[in-house]
Amino acid sequence: MSDSYLPQHGDSGYRTTEYDLELDYRPHTGRLAGRARISAVAERALPEVVLDLGQFRLTKVLVDGGRPARYTHRADKLRIRPARPLRAGAAFTVEVRYIGVPQPVRTRDWGDLGWEQLDEGSLVASQPNGARSWFPCNDRPDDKAPYRIAVTVPSPYTVVANGSLTSRTISASTTTWVYEQPAPMASYLATVQIGPYELVDVAHAGAVPQPAAVPRALLGRFEHDFARQPQMMTVFTDLFGPYPFDDYAVVVVDEELDVPVEAQGLSVFGANHVDGRRGSERLVAHELAHQWFGNSLTVADWRHIWLNEGFAKYAEWLWSEMSGGPSASAKAAESRTRLALMRQDIKVADPGLRRLFDDRVYERGALTLHALRTEIGHAAFVALLREWTGSRRHGVVTTEEFIALARQHSPRPLDKLFTRWLYETKLPPLPQ
Repeated sequence: MSDSYLPQHGDSGYRTTEYDLELDYRPHTGRLAGRARISAVAERALPEVVLDLGQFRLTKVLVDGGRPARYTHRADKLRIRPARPLRAGAAFTVEVRYIGVPQPVRTRDWGDLGWEQLDEGSLVASQPNGARSWFPCNDRPDDKAPYRIAVTVPSPYTVVANGSLTSRTISASTTTWVYEQPAPMASYLATVQIGPYELVDVAHAGAVPQPAAVPRALLGRFEHDFARQPQMMTVFTDLFGPYPFDDYAVVVVDEELDVPVEAQGLSVFGANHVDGRRGSERLVAHELAHQWFGNSLTVADWRHIWLNEGFAKYAEWLWSEMSGGPSASAKAAESRTRLALMRQDIKVADPGLRRLFDDRVYERGALTLHALRTEIGHAAFVALLREWTGSRRHGVVTTEEFIALARQHSPRPLDKLFTRWLYETKLPPLPQ
């Protein structure tokens, strides 16, 4: 089935099993040359393979490493016709070579998405449908695969991408950085960050590796503002279960960002989020929580977005409570007071495309979880979250699946709670 909100993106006719990307980027001109090898399995008989890809010049398209395939490339759709139709269940590979200056995907409601050229380097933020701005992909959240990303840049630049850095090869004037993300990943979570960064480590010995790439001028403030991230990792591991990836990287770009950027195994903050006073620590918690909720557990359809954002928002409140700040109950009361002053015309479990990132989805999603925690008790709530993240690890999830699992952790019916908080527009009172 197509995504209910973005049915024109992605193709359900196949599922990807691996992405292998080799990129050569020149920051001062913005030129990107790419070679993408995509492995996949046909879900049904396919006369053509359809990929999402922006307006690059294609230099070669191959299927299964054979002769060049016929293709058309219009309106951000690359349609490749193999010499013979692919049979259902057949494994195949597509190789695309392309070149050009990446253009971000321009949207009315969310601004520019995907690859953005900075004064010094680049930033990639693709949620929900900007991945085609820099590589050919099956751009739907429920199609996840491992990635290998190799990026060649002039040697003064640092590259951070998803997964672990497996090699760094220096030639005369360029350096090739190779990252591997073995855990399945949705295309919108793939990212490449390029800039003149200093590489440092946030975590202490024995913790999940937590590298960071930071402009030299911001290092002092960064070290203070992110000093509690290892403690945050420990708290969230206790609450949500084992951290789902091999490491967790942070990048601070030398520009202001409206909000931090979520990616798999990696988060990107703006210089404005590093003030030397921990003024954005709740956002540090929010982005870390997304590694469980959104990245390991990815929505099967964009209408379930509250499973990403409501959980990450509630993680902010849990961190506040468990680090000596205001309790989650106090945060929930403040949130409900704010929401009561806003229009009550949104269904959290199906907010609609234009309201995908509406603050009320975040806040009411968090309040749903607080109401659930109040109803079933903290111990049962933690047990639920740990089973949720463990049983669905690296998978795709729906609201209906979460509700069904929550019922198993409650001695009392939960239908009324979920109906009022997720499926009705009127704001319910907080449970006592």
